[in-house]
Amino acid sequence: MSTEIEKFSAALEGMVAALAPSIVSIASHRMCVSGFVWRAGLIVTSNEGLADEGEIRVTLPGGEDITAQLAGRDPSTAIALLRAERQDLRPVAMPATIPAPGALVMAIAAEAGEPTAAFGVVSVRRGPWQSIRGGDIDARVELDLRLRRIAEGGLAVSSAGQAFGMTVAGPRGRVLVIPSITISRIATRLETHGRIVRGYLGLGLQPVTAEGGGGAIMVMSVDPKGPAVAAGIHQGDVVVSWDGNPVSRLQPLLRSLGPDSIGKVVTIELRRGGQLQEVKLQIGERPTA
Repeated sequence: MSTEIEKFSAALEGMVAALAPSIVSIASHRMCVSGFVWRAGLIVTSNEGLADEGEIRVTLPGGEDITAQLAGRDPSTAIALLRAERQDLRPVAMPATIPAPGALVMAIAAEAGEPTAAFGVVSVRRGPWQSIRGGDIDARVELDLRLRRIAEGGLAVSSAGQAFGMTVAGPRGRVLVIPSITISRIATRLETHGRIVRGYLGLGLQPVTAEGGGGAIMVMSVDPKGPAVAAGIHQGDVVVSWDGNPVSRLQPLLRSLGPDSIGKVVTIELRRGGQLQEVKLQIGERPTA
């Protein structure tokens, strides 16, 4: 029995050792987290761990410190991309396969240039979902293990030793995985454009209580240069429906303004002065400022 346990333990040690050269520690004015080499000179980490401004320091495997530059970030998927002027760093291979619930996994990260590890299982694996910030994530994956804050932005690794995503801290203590296919899609756009474009209405919206006690969305402000002006939407209008679907909550509407929504024309039904009106609005691109 002890021999089998020793073999199992040695296999876990080998997995950590194999991936350690691709994992780094990252420090900004906000906190210290982990990251991994995605491509030559490019490091992926958790957006939540980075300060909005200031220096970003990266501790490489072995302890060497270097400075990195922010290439882009997408808060909606928790992915940030850093540029490091080092072509000798080893990128990690990330296949798209996600282990099934019950599969053994590890969360491998780094602290001060040394690897860290946590052991657990996949507790949830479901289909695509949207984050509360409207990010499209290709699979809902949760791990049953203890994730230290410094390990956020590290790798989720299967029992076969394959990295299948990035570990992040979710709500109510959950450990979420941003899967490799999402990382590839978002990081590629960040490398090219520095950001992920989002749809824009040019409206300040606020949930209110409608007649009869239900939920509604009221227009509190209108950007004079935004798409809503051309559509004829006014401050004080109440949004009743969006493309034929009743609107009672704000978050589902905001989540519909992803990158693919730009240029789409939607039909919006409004209540103004007790009267219903229908307008057409072409979704714009959210300004960078």
